[in-house]
Amino acid sequence: MTADYSEIYEQSIKHPDQFWGEAAQAVQWEKKWDTVLDDTNKPFYRWFVGGMLNTCYNALDYHVENGRGNQTAIIYDSPVTDTVRKITYGELLDKVSKFAGALRDLGVSKGDTVIIYMPMIPEAPVAMLACARIGAVHSVVFGGFAPNELAIRIDDAKPKVMISASCGIE
Repeated sequence: MTADYSEIYEQSIKHPDQFWGEAAQAVQWEKKWDTVLDDTNKPFYRWFVGGMLNTCYNALDYHVENGRGNQTAIIYDSPVTDTVRKITYGELLDKVSKFAGALRDLGVSKGDTVIIYMPMIPEAPVAMLACARIGAVHSVVFGGFAPNELAIRIDDAKPKVMISASCGIE
């Protein structure tokens, strides 16, 4: 990169359509946007209007399709349990695809909300990516919340499904 931060920042402010349009070329789109920035209803801006992408595809499939399936995607290192696990993009794609299928079997579909109430373990991002894969909205709730705090978040999100772990280590 030849420009320093202040120059890049200045370009993003002065020419947001051009700047973010160019940046978005690095993302794989199912359907390219019609408009980069719609600012006709300030301060409620709309970005990449008409565009469609799948975050899970960009995070996993794209890497596997481009020869990085055997590269490490997640390193889980728990000093509490003295456990180190490495998961490749290919392995992660397999886990996410299976989990997405399980969510579909439970009736979860595009637009449904799923609460993820788990400790910081590799299965948490698997659940997040599985939601993204099928177009469900995930709401991550801190795994250490007490029952009454969890209940507030459940009432607020009104999830179709809640994903949890059998236990967590603090």
